[in-house]
Amino acid sequence: MAHDVPAGTGDLYLDLVEAIGEDRVTAGGGARHLYSRDSSIIEGGHSGPVCFPDSTSQVSACVRVALAHGRDFVPRGAGTGLSGGAVPCNDPVVIATTRMNRILEVDQERRIAWVEPGVVNLDLTRHLVGTGLHFAPDPSSQQACTIGGNLANNSGGPHCLAYGVTSAHVAAIEVVLPDASVVTLGAEVGDGVGYDLRGAFVGGEGTLGIATRIAVRLTPDPPVVRTLLLDFGSIVDAAETVTGIIAAGIVPAALEMMDQKVIVAVEQFVNAGYPLEAAAVLIVELDGLPGGVEREVEIVETVAAQNSVGEVRVAADDAERDLIWKGRKNAFGAIAHIKPGYYLHDTVVPRTRLAEVVAKVNEAVERHDLIVMNVFHAGDGNLHPLLVFDPREPGTMERVHAAGEEIVRISLEAGGVLSGEHGIGLEKRGFMPLLYSPDDLAAQGSLRAAFDPLGHANPFKVLPTGASCGDVMGLAEVPEGVWV
Repeated sequence: MAHDVPAGTGDLYLDLVEAIGEDRVTAGGGARHLYSRDSSIIEGGHSGPVCFPDSTSQVSACVRVALAHGRDFVPRGAGTGLSGGAVPCNDPVVIATTRMNRILEVDQERRIAWVEPGVVNLDLTRHLVGTGLHFAPDPSSQQACTIGGNLANNSGGPHCLAYGVTSAHVAAIEVVLPDASVVTLGAEVGDGVGYDLRGAFVGGEGTLGIATRIAVRLTPDPPVVRTLLLDFGSIVDAAETVTGIIAAGIVPAALEMMDQKVIVAVEQFVNAGYPLEAAAVLIVELDGLPGGVEREVEIVETVAAQNSVGEVRVAADDAERDLIWKGRKNAFGAIAHIKPGYYLHDTVVPRTRLAEVVAKVNEAVERHDLIVMNVFHAGDGNLHPLLVFDPREPGTMERVHAAGEEIVRISLEAGGVLSGEHGIGLEKRGFMPLLYSPDDLAAQGSLRAAFDPLGHANPFKVLPTGASCGDVMGLAEVPEGVWV
């Protein structure tokens, strides 16, 4: 064979080649190693053959061949996921949708675009420039993440405070189900009839099937946008300002917070003009009609003044606005200058408890002798503590996972939830019983079984089970005492 085919997969590989072509299948060791992980810190995945279909029929063919061989399958996009959702367990067929990257149709009148799952989020944004429309979800990985991955994890981003996460912007989905049949969930117009299977599928993390065409709703560009950068002498003052802005009846398009460690790292990396002496900064973006936006700017300035704000900087033009956002969007790249590894967490807590929870998180992480930096969607309480470390140092990963478990428990004790946008994947499935009752988990398991009764679609993800992906692939990073 042309490829280094692992023992026991020869017939599977040949059948996949026959189904979709030799140039769309690889079973070489290098590819299988590359596709054995995503952007999470979870290592140890084992991939079977990797397929690169470029059509719905080819995705269906891959699933059909996998089932014929009794093999699981794992859908994969750009691999930017942070929860281990695309990490393959037990040598499944990996179905990568990155070649399905066409923007099929843009209907400006109906504000609908049909795209394939491999379309990069930012590419869709650029394609829409000049139409007066945009796709609102904008994750920090926007330059690399795909629409299919956004759909799988119900991703958000800074501008989803006012506009909503991905589910609010998906009208219909063409799906290859786990039995290889093809269906369309949802409808371009209206909300459809009957059960909202579209809504169930979004956020399913590849456990309910594979999206092959997606009808996304497009949002009109606002007439006026104002972007403000506010600096504070304490995180408490910044958090109180967040609460005060929402209490004043304003729902900004975006409301982001960064602490001092992130500010310093970003400023050295981007030179965005962030105040290095500030303990925290808020990025507040307001949009809408001119009169309303200017009034909201005044209210934000008043609320900030009541909470000891330092300087309030209002971007003078698009260039300054872009620079402010460049700093926020490049925060995770900037920290690579501090340590070679980081663990980006993702929990949600009530806005009114932001300062309290951040203080507890900082104390817990520092107790484990790690660096913690905070950059997060403050408007909806979506925390993203960055644990910065060097994985080459002995014992580091044990401390990282112990600190991560404490972050989860602190957030849940404050009335929060496990994830705001990264998903559950392998990372947090062991924590699901801390949030849901056995009956809740059973109901979710029944939904999953309705789509995938044989359990071949991205197994071991999201829901806790009797067996674990860790058992299957020798994963050693699961926190001690957590049920997987």
